[in-house]
Amino acid sequence: MADNARPILVVGSVALDAVHTPTESASEVLGGAASYFCLSASLFAPVRLVAVVGEDFPAEHRRLLESRPVDLTGLQVRPGKTFRWTARYSGVRLEDRETLDTQLNVFKDFHPVLPHAYRDSKVVFLANIQPELQLEVLEQVPEAEFIACDTMKLWLDTARAGLERLFKRVDCVMVNDEEAVQFSGERFLPAAARVILAYGPRVVIIKRGENGSLLFTRDRVFLAPAHPLETVRDPTGAGDAFAGALLGAVARAGHGGDDVLRRGMLYGSVLGSLAVEDFSVRRIIDADMRDIEVRLSNLVDMISLDGTRAK
Repeated sequence: MADNARPILVVGSVALDAVHTPTESASEVLGGAASYFCLSASLFAPVRLVAVVGEDFPAEHRRLLESRPVDLTGLQVRPGKTFRWTARYSGVRLEDRETLDTQLNVFKDFHPVLPHAYRDSKVVFLANIQPELQLEVLEQVPEAEFIACDTMKLWLDTARAGLERLFKRVDCVMVNDEEAVQFSGERFLPAAARVILAYGPRVVIIKRGENGSLLFTRDRVFLAPAHPLETVRDPTGAGDAFAGALLGAVARAGHGGDDVLRRGMLYGSVLGSLAVEDFSVRRIIDADMRDIEVRLSNLVDMISLDGTRAK
């Protein structure tokens, strides 16, 4: 982590997951978008977490977060049970996901109230919570300089008006390819990105899983390949790990210029590839910046036109 990196504020879910694949399972493991984001981003910069858990949240999960440069002042502990999510993956590459159970528990009544010390945050990530809650956060960060948001199909179906208001107020919108098509009504991703850009964000990033990601601005397009995978044990959280690395690059550089975002997307490809190699956040917490830089160098070598190895 760079000593001069700006703190990143993340607001989202911390959960307990149960994940099943055809060959193995894991239960009561640390999950939630904010958890993956924190542990990825904290490799690059300090993180300020705003989320809610129940009284049953395991002490070992809290200790894990505390072992990283993650400020938990904004982690609310409420009477009741922690948000729980259960899913089954299938398919040759575990590409098909079925949600078996969702128990919102204390997350159902969550409203993000930022500690006073967080309100000067310059770099902000709004994970895929309800758009109205994301908008509540924006009222509490008047000094924010780079704001990115994620969303999900549920909010496209039920809260489009809120998303439209949100997109007008952020710098970067992150969606996957299906969400981009659904929101825009366009069949092809460049056209879909133009529809989203028209709402006001400077950048749209469309995540495409094993096919990489695309960055669109009004006059530029950048394609970041996914890092080739030799194994996938748990696809959960790959997109949130990607976002953590991207915002980490912004925080470390001190700005969200196009060059920083391009490099951040490559870091995102690396962290996303790490996330899927084991259940929960296990592979992310086993990695250090040396591992990440080696994998980034390998990725750059794979796309080099002249065959010159990255230094």
